[in-house]
Amino acid sequence: MKNTLTAIFKDFISSEKNAGLLLIFCTIISLLLANSFFGKNYIHFWHEKIGFSFFNFNLHYSIEHWINDGLMTIFFLLVGLEIERELYAGELHPIKNAILPIFGAIGGMLFPPLIFAAINFGATTVNGFGIPMGTDIAFALAIVSLLGNKVPVSIKILLTAIAIIDDLGSILVIALFYGSNIHYGFLMASLGIFVFLLVLNKFKVHSLIPYLVLGIPMWFFMMQSGIHPTISGVLLAFACPFGTGAANTPSIKLQHCLHLPVAFIVLPLFTLANTAIPFKTEFISGLSGLHSIGIGLGLLIGKPLGIMLSFFVITELKIVKLPEGITWYDVLALGCVAGIGFTMSIFITQLAFTDEALIQSSKMMILLSSCVAGLLGYLFFFFKKKVVVESNKF
Repeated sequence: MKNTLTAIFKDFISSEKNAGLLLIFCTIISLLLANSFFGKNYIHFWHEKIGFSFFNFNLHYSIEHWINDGLMTIFFLLVGLEIERELYAGELHPIKNAILPIFGAIGGMLFPPLIFAAINFGATTVNGFGIPMGTDIAFALAIVSLLGNKVPVSIKILLTAIAIIDDLGSILVIALFYGSNIHYGFLMASLGIFVFLLVLNKFKVHSLIPYLVLGIPMWFFMMQSGIHPTISGVLLAFACPFGTGAANTPSIKLQHCLHLPVAFIVLPLFTLANTAIPFKTEFISGLSGLHSIGIGLGLLIGKPLGIMLSFFVITELKIVKLPEGITWYDVLALGCVAGIGFTMSIFITQLAFTDEALIQSSKMMILLSSCVAGLLGYLFFFFKKKVVVESNKF
């Protein structure tokens, strides 16, 4: 794996760090407002319906719904562009650089759902198995950035790669398991637009205008199909021409244009809308429910366990080695930080459950577990030198 950071990776890590710190601030503010004397008005604001109708389509949804199904499509578009860049020209290219984070991400994606499913086996809440899967890259990089040089560059690259692959896995899980009744006519219309965009790409149409304009009906038809509309953002990302990956290629230009709006508008709005959680008795008591236990253990134990076991197997088989200067202690700390779920976890919660008490208690457990995971990772890295020195005495 590369030991030096490219300029684009430096920009990426800087924006994600700042976005993570902003999301922490938004979460605190939203929780305070939701539990203040005007908490009901604050929560009601996000549930206020706005929209319009045309033909036979009624598009009147809550503000929260527009954010989760509309603005978050832009977030998924950016995620798709980042995955594309990493695969074609980034830290996951060539494939030998991707082997370690791919295996680590797979382990980190498999163990949390397995733990959740085992705990919730036979219960209606088993549908929430996808909640503890993802790693929130903004929060995770915000934590490691606070530690400065205490965190090796290779760990930052590994963490970023694992989080990006996690996002891809979460996207696939959303597409396969969290759709409603599928309307194949609308689905085929959306996929038809996607295929047409691929044809434009093939014929080297490098203007972003047709891709962005046609992306709107692709999103609309995907929403009407029963598949979650944010998937259209990922499809649009892979339809955009990447070319050589130079700064003037459509994919890279669009990625640069979206970074700041997503980091400082889309995700903060998502955070404010989805963490407006009143501390009601039934929500707090839900923290002892099977779904909450599954989320907590999935993020806090499943993530580090899955990543460490995957790394152990792949290195024992002599397929790859740990990056130079990286110890198993670093991998444990990395696994803990990867247990910060937040954005993807909250997003999947909204798709997995319909009962308000389940949704809100799940969100509370996600926040609690992510805070503990981040704190553990921070402390592991912070006290690394002392721990290593003490262990060398024995």
